[in-house]
Amino acid sequence: MSKELEYLSRRVLTGGLNRRDFLGRAAALGASAAFANSLLGSAAQAQTPNKGGILRAGMQGGAATDSLDPATWASQVPYFFGRQWGEQLVQLSADGKVNPALATEWGASDDAKVWTFKIRKGVQFHNGKEMTPADVVATMERHSDANSKSGALGIMGGIANVKADGDTVVFTLTEANADLPYLLDDYHLMIQPNGGKDKPDEGIGTGPYKVTVNEPGVRLGGEKFANYWRDDRGFADQIEIVVINDATARTSALQGGQVDIINRVEPKIVNLIKRVPGVTIQNVAGRGHYVFIAHCNTAPFDNNDLRLALKYAMNREEMVKTILQGYGSIGNDTPINKAYPLFSEIPQRAYDPDKAAFHFKKSGHDGPVLLRTSDVAFPGAVDATQLYQQSCQAAGIPIEVKREPGDGYWSEVWNKQPFSTSYWGGRPTQDQMFATAYYSKADWNDTRFFDEKFDKMLFQARSELDPAKRTAIYRDMNVLLNETGGVIVPMFNDFIDATGPKVEGWVPDGNQEMMGGYALSKCWLKA
Repeated sequence: MSKELEYLSRRVLTGGLNRRDFLGRAAALGASAAFANSLLGSAAQAQTPNKGGILRAGMQGGAATDSLDPATWASQVPYFFGRQWGEQLVQLSADGKVNPALATEWGASDDAKVWTFKIRKGVQFHNGKEMTPADVVATMERHSDANSKSGALGIMGGIANVKADGDTVVFTLTEANADLPYLLDDYHLMIQPNGGKDKPDEGIGTGPYKVTVNEPGVRLGGEKFANYWRDDRGFADQIEIVVINDATARTSALQGGQVDIINRVEPKIVNLIKRVPGVTIQNVAGRGHYVFIAHCNTAPFDNNDLRLALKYAMNREEMVKTILQGYGSIGNDTPINKAYPLFSEIPQRAYDPDKAAFHFKKSGHDGPVLLRTSDVAFPGAVDATQLYQQSCQAAGIPIEVKREPGDGYWSEVWNKQPFSTSYWGGRPTQDQMFATAYYSKADWNDTRFFDEKFDKMLFQARSELDPAKRTAIYRDMNVLLNETGGVIVPMFNDFIDATGPKVEGWVPDGNQEMMGGYALSKCWLKA
C-alpha cells in the first residue's frame, strides 16, 4: 500500500492527480486522512528541487547524421535533446492529459473543424526574439510542406489552413478532429523563429536550455536559459548527452558515475543493475512497441500471403519471455494496445508454423528472405532476429539476417530497406499513431501501407464525435492492418531507464522513455 501511495503522492506534486482524488484513493487503500496528508508533506519536502550542477545522460540512439532540425528527428537522441531546447503549443502530462505550454488555452467550434489557440505572451527565443503567433503559423506551414520531409507531415494533412488572428492562432481543418490538441504535442512541431524556415537546424527554441554543444553522434549540451518563462523545470545549470550506443558501455558509464541517467536498459541485465548501490531502475509500461517492418509495395513483400506467412511465423510469447524478460506484453500486428483511448480487442494472432507454411507456399516466393537489423533498432534486436529466424525455420521459411552498423541505421536502413527491425514509442491517440505511420501520404509510412479504405476510415474517425462509433471505426482499422499491413508487432515494451544516486525528481511517464523525454529538464541533482 505504502509504495502505491508514494507513487500517487508524487503525481499530486507533478499535477497528474488532484489532492481530492489522492485522498479518495488513499482512503480506498485503507490509509487514514492524517497519514495521507503527512505523506503528501513528506513528498513535497523530498521533491523540493535543488538547483545547479551538470546533469548528464548516456544514451543509445545517436548518429553522425543527426540534425537539430526537428523535422528530421527519427531516433532517441535528437528527439530527447529537442525536448530540452524546444517546446510545442501543448505538452502531455505523465498521465496523458494535454496541458498548456506555448499556448495558454484553446477551444473548438461545435463541429470541431475550427480550433483557436491563444499564444502565450512574453516568451523569448534563445536568440532574444519574442515568440509571436506568426512564428507558430510559420512552424505549422513548414511541417505541412512535403518538401520539408517532416515526420509530422502525416498529422498535418488534415489541416487546411493556419493563420494568426491577434494573439491567437486559428486552425481550420478539412474534417472535424477532436484530437487536434494531442496532435500538436508531436515532438517535430517545436516552435522556431519564423518556423525554422530560415535556419531549421540552428537549434533556437524556447526551452529551458539553449544549445551550446552539437557534435552529432558524440555529444550534445546545453546551458540554462536565463530568460526561460517557467520555473518548474531546468534546475541544472548545464545538461549533457553523451551518445553511447553500446549497451555494456552505457551501463558502465552509469555505474562509474560518468553519467547520471541512461536509457534503454536491456531487460536481460535489469536484475544485475538492481544490485548496484545507488542505481535505480525506472521502468514504466506505455505504448512503445518493437516492430519488424516490410514494405508492402516492394517484392516479395507486395504479396499479402508472404506477409501473412511472416506474421504467423512470429512466436510472440517467446519474444516477450526471452527478449523482454517479462517487461512488456505481446503484440498483435497493429501499433495499438490497451494503453490507448477507444481501444477495442481484435482476435489475437498466434504462432502457427502450419499456417505460416501454407501462406509461404501460396505466395510463390522461392529463396531466403533478407532481414536487416542492428543493436540500435531496439534493445535485444539482434537476439530477436535470431529467435525469429528459428521460428520461421520451423515453418520452412528461410530468413537471412544482415546485421547493420548502428551509425547510419536510421538514415540508411529504416524507412529505406524493404524488411528491417525498428521501434515506435507510440503516440497519445490512435489517430496520431495511424496518421504518422500508416496514412498513405505520411512521410514516415515505413511499411509503405497504401490503402484508400484505411485512409477513408482515418478521416471518418476524426469527424465522428460519438465515442462508441469512433471506437468501432478504429477497431476496423486495426483489423485491416492486422490482416493486410506490412507491420509485424511481436511485443509492446516497457520503457526501462536507470538513474544514478545523485538524481532526484524522477516521475513515471508512459508517454515515452526518459520521463516522456523531459528527464534532463525535470530532474535535478541532490544537494
